[in-house]
Amino acid sequence: MILLGSTGSIGTNALAIAQQFGIDIESVCAGKNIALLNEQIKVFKPKNVCIAHKEDSHKLISGDYRLFYGERGILDMIESSHSHLVVNALVGFMGLAPSFKALKCAKRLALANKESLVNAGWLLSQADIIPIDSEHFGLWYLKSRPFKKLYITASGGAFRDMPLKLMAKATPQDALKHPNWQMGQKITIDSATMVNKLFEILEARWLFDSKDIDAFIESSSQMHALIEFFDGSITAHISTPDMKLPIAYALDASKASMQSYIKPFDISALSVCLKPISSERYPLWILKNELLACPQKGIVLNASNEVAVEAFLAHKIPFMDISALVLDMIEHFAHIKLAHLNDIESIQDCDAQVRALSKQWIERRANARL
Repeated sequence: MILLGSTGSIGTNALAIAQQFGIDIESVCAGKNIALLNEQIKVFKPKNVCIAHKEDSHKLISGDYRLFYGERGILDMIESSHSHLVVNALVGFMGLAPSFKALKCAKRLALANKESLVNAGWLLSQADIIPIDSEHFGLWYLKSRPFKKLYITASGGAFRDMPLKLMAKATPQDALKHPNWQMGQKITIDSATMVNKLFEILEARWLFDSKDIDAFIESSSQMHALIEFFDGSITAHISTPDMKLPIAYALDASKASMQSYIKPFDISALSVCLKPISSERYPLWILKNELLACPQKGIVLNASNEVAVEAFLAHKIPFMDISALVLDMIEHFAHIKLAHLNDIESIQDCDAQVRALSKQWIERRANARL
């Protein structure tokens, strides 16, 4: 298979499961964690390796592999690889073009990159995509007949129990202390603002062709998804809170259903409680229905949020300014039109406009504080 984002949490789990299933790793792509990438090269001996920056090539161990660089290199690596399965576990907008390339090359796409569907779901809605997120895997697992409504769950992030008056002074270190998961910085911050759940709502909209989607906070991360059927019944997907099960099904569903090495859920430890998501604690949650009605605004949500999270982690803006910036950008680009976003180039152009305006917003905010 081709694995994009091999050193992240999804990537490392995917490699572990591929090893169990006897799946060869033809191509891998990683960012800055060259030390871990070197260990993966030793074990899996890929034929193709792509790294983010050419200047890091001297850090790589030698081997019988072809080396690619940067975003262009990812696309070239996908095209030149013979494997028919692409696992896209890249983080951020940069994962969009590789998703398109994988589908253009008639490869199966196992998707963990949220931004592909958030930014271009209307162009990918007919594609054969295998979702890796635990929430979307749960919905897929449960969907046996026509349904009325879909529900996914959220952990609530680092600040789910913090007094509201203290959130304005929260630091990046505070926001990165996720109570349930060990994840990358970006997705951990997105969990604290509830942006991650907005992304997943939009993903579900395209994956399951429905606008009737909602979410609840379930702090144990044991229940991942629920489906309400027309007969009034509701089914829930409950599993151990890690990503191995959805990844296993994405790699090989027939083997996943029989694997005993995936840790079974201990039903005696089941303790779930669903709570509504408060827009007072998570101001961006007010965008849910607007995004479902006009999913093209996902481009604005993603671009402005990426700029805001980067600024917050660099101590350039306070935590609550992430929400303020995103809300202002959504309002500024209120009249975004689907007709103008009919290919990847137009989406990339819109993304660039939002990023430029978001950076100006941060500069104005900084000047106002001086």
